[in-house]
Amino acid sequence: MAAKGKIAGATLVMALATSLSRVAGLIRDMVVARIFGAGFATDAFFMAFTIPNLLRRFFGEGALTAAFVPTFSEVFHRRSREEAQQLANRCATLLLLVMLVIIGLGIALSPWVVQGIGFGFGAIEGKLELTDQLNRLMFPYIGLVSLLALLTGILNVHGHFFLPSLSPLFLNLAMIFSALLFGQSFEQPIFALAIGVLLGGLLQLLLQWPVLFRYRIRFRFDFRFRQDPSLRRIVTLMLPGIAGVAIYQINVIVSRLLASFLPEGSVSYLYYGQRLFEFPQGIFIVSLAQAALPLMSRQVAEDDRQGLQDSLRFALTLITLFSLPAIVGLILCAKPIYSLFFLAGEFDLSALEKTAWALICYAPGLLFVGYSRIAAQTYYALKDTRTPVLVSFWTLLVNVLLGLGLMIPFAHLGLASALTLSSIFNALVLLGLLRRKVGAFWGGCLWRPLLKSLPACVVMGGCVWWILGRVDWTLSGHSLEKGVCLFTAVAIGGMLYLAVCSLLRVAEVREGLNLLRRKKNRRD
Repeated sequence: MAAKGKIAGATLVMALATSLSRVAGLIRDMVVARIFGAGFATDAFFMAFTIPNLLRRFFGEGALTAAFVPTFSEVFHRRSREEAQQLANRCATLLLLVMLVIIGLGIALSPWVVQGIGFGFGAIEGKLELTDQLNRLMFPYIGLVSLLALLTGILNVHGHFFLPSLSPLFLNLAMIFSALLFGQSFEQPIFALAIGVLLGGLLQLLLQWPVLFRYRIRFRFDFRFRQDPSLRRIVTLMLPGIAGVAIYQINVIVSRLLASFLPEGSVSYLYYGQRLFEFPQGIFIVSLAQAALPLMSRQVAEDDRQGLQDSLRFALTLITLFSLPAIVGLILCAKPIYSLFFLAGEFDLSALEKTAWALICYAPGLLFVGYSRIAAQTYYALKDTRTPVLVSFWTLLVNVLLGLGLMIPFAHLGLASALTLSSIFNALVLLGLLRRKVGAFWGGCLWRPLLKSLPACVVMGGCVWWILGRVDWTLSGHSLEKGVCLFTAVAIGGMLYLAVCSLLRVAEVREGLNLLRRKKNRRD
């Protein structure tokens, strides 16, 4: 129960912080859609942002977190605070040096990299050149957020989750204000968004320093890399981790590369659809996975195999109970959400329809993306970064083959569906292999809440569908009427889902609510 309480509590803290960031992200995308629409400039920006964002996950949030947190947690909990500080100093020094090299190479090689991932843009005059200019401008962002990922890992091991989870809020705010304030200062207004990315990355990094000082964490340069076996272990674990994250992100790049051959706007439709798909994913799934990793790492360090199985089982159950209603909600609310927040200015009815259908194709993958994230965190806690790499490689092949086969008859919807189907493949293989490493964890205790939550989803979905049918979502404007209707549908649907789950005695729902209630009472 203590382990479940830690996972639930940390997940709640990060979910609340991430909710604020995701709301700001939705507002950001609304501002971008209304000012820039879905076409020439936004296609170039989203393609350019793919490159530094991709490398950020190569060297920062994905591979670094997976390798650093288990090792740093072991040093911090089983050795001493002083040794943990030394390890943090050496990691920060090495990461800074690597990032300086990567940024220099990225800016120098930008024209060839951009042409490689956006080859289809070459058919439209000036589109590749604009993508290259935006990529060069935004490339230093990778260094800022890679350092942020290191600080986040340190704070998570110390038990602090809120501020690191809140940091994306400042990226979104910076992009919003840059677009609104500086958009007319450039010949190509889209450059204001790129400036916002850099400002947001800097704000995210600076935000962590007051908390680091509170935990008495002081950084200094330390070049004694060879003297630290823990640092060598982190680097050794990172190498396959980078490959694994690379393969996963290549899936996204493949989708955008193929989309560059489709009619103009296809890259933007997929981007806007993916962004809203990531809304529930970021609020709960990423928060839960990030909360589970330090605890699982500690359980592995203490050789608590039963505790690890219990934590894994509890995390997968929570993913199931959250993802199913979220999938139903995304499918039913896709068109209403884009109508309320995006349907204005350059974002017309055609863009609304195409983007909403992209989201509907992405939605079923939410459950399996959640399973994959929890499974991957378990592998990382076990210091096994190789297995996810191998599985990701086969997932990439599945995605490419499905994308090529589905894009011709279904255009951008075929690419979205291919990513969903490859996510299902990835999750099932990861979980199947994980059973061999940690023992049985998937049984009646997982199937029962899954089966009981399905009737709750049906009741919720029927109610939400009926409420949303009261408004014509093809009309622009009418924001108050649309907002009230959408909010009412989501609120009533959520309460109905929890109520039916309680009536059907889904124990995990009651247990989760009790854990949160006890934490609230302790704060009061």
